[in-house]
Amino acid sequence: MAKKQKSILTKESLAFLKDYLNNPSPTGFEKEGQKLWLKYITPYIDEHIVDPYGSVVGVINPKAPFKVVIEAHADEISWFVNYISPEGLIYVIRNGGSDQAIAPSKRVNIHTEKGIVKAVFGWPAIHTRLRGADGKEPQPKVDNIFLDCGARSRKEVEDLGIHVGCVCTFEDGFEELNYDYFICRAIDNRIGGFMIAEVARLLKEKKEELPFGLYIVNAVQEEVGLRGAEMIAKRIKPDVAIITDVTHDTTTPMINKNIEGEIKCGAGPSITYGPAVHNILRDLIIKTAKKNDIPYQLHAVSRSTGTDTDAFAYSNDGTPSALISLPLRYMHTTVEMVKKDDIENTIQLIYQTLLNITPKTNFNYLKA
Repeated sequence: MAKKQKSILTKESLAFLKDYLNNPSPTGFEKEGQKLWLKYITPYIDEHIVDPYGSVVGVINPKAPFKVVIEAHADEISWFVNYISPEGLIYVIRNGGSDQAIAPSKRVNIHTEKGIVKAVFGWPAIHTRLRGADGKEPQPKVDNIFLDCGARSRKEVEDLGIHVGCVCTFEDGFEELNYDYFICRAIDNRIGGFMIAEVARLLKEKKEELPFGLYIVNAVQEEVGLRGAEMIAKRIKPDVAIITDVTHDTTTPMINKNIEGEIKCGAGPSITYGPAVHNILRDLIIKTAKKNDIPYQLHAVSRSTGTDTDAFAYSNDGTPSALISLPLRYMHTTVEMVKKDDIENTIQLIYQTLLNITPKTNFNYLKA
């Protein structure tokens, strides 16, 4: 039996991952998570950039004219307080693609200027639910789910510091499961921020001298339309961009592989085919995986990737961009699940790909 290779993840990096995942960073309110990320990555970079909306960029070789981006997004889905009833119940709207189906009975943190207020998504007991004329039980919808923070009037709610616009995040935190699986809310996509930070750490520890400027981008507001990536791409004007995000493990029940393809946790990072993905850059990534015996999977998209890849690819005059995704189960729930081996292999694939890019790499489709 082949001897299992030593993990590239250190005790310190895993401690950072746990803290980073447990820290809430809802879309539009990513500041505290960005502080943690920047503090961790600072020893491995030369300088950093912070844009007006909070995207953070660690830069290695800032004076180099050729610029390569590795990118993830920092924000997590959440809820906004939208209406407080006279009885003290709190109705919400989505901030990003929050899933109403998982909300009932979940504990949440309501973020106020006075601090965190604890609350729960209430739901009628199974004995008492009013059935419709068709005999079916009511299903959770954005217009019928509500938060109960213990207050019994609007004034009691407001006295806690809660107002319309307060953001609410699920409470669930980091846990390790059997066979090296990690679970948490917001693995989408703070795991990406962790992986690109680990690439920076490896470059520093191995004393690699890159022939280009490397921009390690942790962008905000991906969950509401790739907005942070749009802004920072215009600022950096990169020559190449490698994006990392999560993708669906399609081997669990109720997913049609004919539509979604076949991707599974434990089989390595997923490399995407699609219009926004640059063919030459993607092929370079695949060759790198083969050369370094890094397991990988393939995924195809019909139009957009739905990730920050699209924002970078179509920015400026067009930026050769590719997407390396981490297989994940139960996306946009509080028990998002990933496998440790996939994390390490994704880090290695990004790292090794960077070592195969130079300012002379020809990314023109119609080569002279």
